[in-house]
Amino acid sequence: ESLPGYWRGRQWLSGFHGSVGTLVVTADFAGLWVDSRYWEQAEHELAGSGIELMKLLPGKPGALEWLGDHVETNGSVAVDGAVMALASARQLGDRLKARGARLVTDKDLLGQVWEGRPALPGNPVYQHLPPHATVSRAEKLAQLRQSVQAKGADWHFIATLDDIAWLFNLRGSDVSYNPVFVAFALISQQQAILFVGQDKLDEHLRKVLAADGIEVRDYAEAGKALAAMPAGSRLLVDPARVTCGLLDNLPAEVEVVVGLNP
Repeated sequence: ESLPGYWRGRQWLSGFHGSVGTLVVTADFAGLWVDSRYWEQAEHELAGSGIELMKLLPGKPGALEWLGDHVETNGSVAVDGAVMALASARQLGDRLKARGARLVTDKDLLGQVWEGRPALPGNPVYQHLPPHATVSRAEKLAQLRQSVQAKGADWHFIATLDDIAWLFNLRGSDVSYNPVFVAFALISQQQAILFVGQDKLDEHLRKVLAADGIEVRDYAEAGKALAAMPAGSRLLVDPARVTCGLLDNLPAEVEVVVGLNP
C-alpha cells in the first residue's frame, strides 16, 4: 500500500491518493472502485475529473466482474502484466473469454502517456546482522530448498519484498515505512539468484553474498532468467504475488506449480 512513485499510476491518472482502489478506463467511461474507507476521500478527489466513484459493496460487482459484464464480444482489456498477479489475470481472462473477449498483458499503456514518471528507487541495500538476525542466510536457503523439494518443484520464484529481505538477511528503504528493497529472487537446489538494481549493493556486500553462494544480477534481468529456465523444470510460484507478465517469459516446457511461498 506504500508503493514507490514508479507504480503509483492510479494516483497519477485519477488524482485519488488512497492506498487501495482499482481504476478502469474505457472509450466512454472511467470508474474507480474503492471500499467504504475511501468513499468520502474519493468523492472529493475525483470531483470534476470525469471519473465515476464505484462504491464496493457486498453483492455488487467489483472492477473485474464489471469488466467481464461490459466488454463487447471480440473486445479486449489491456493490463500491464508487470503489475497484475497471476491469479487475477486468470480470473479476468476467464471472464473475458466467456464473452468472446481477450485479456492483453504485454502492453504498458500508462507508461506510454506518463511524462515525468518517477524512476525506480535506487536506495542502498544493507545487511541485517546478528544479534538481530538470529538465523544465517545459508540456513534459511537450506530450509527453503527443503520446502521447495517437498512441494515437488525444482525452482522457486519470489516477488514479495518482505520475504526476500528475510531470506537474504538484507534490508533497504525503497518502500515508505518498510525496511525492504525492490528485488526478485530465483532459487533452485544449486543456485540462488538475487535480482536487484546494480548500484544498490556495494562491493563488500556483493562479496559477502557470493561467499554464501548467492549470485547478484540486475533487477531488469529477471524475465530473461525465467526465459532461460531448462525444459522440464517445475517452478513454484505464489499466484497472488507473482505477476503474469513475468511468467509470460517462461518457455512452454516449464511447468508452473501454484502454491504459497514455503
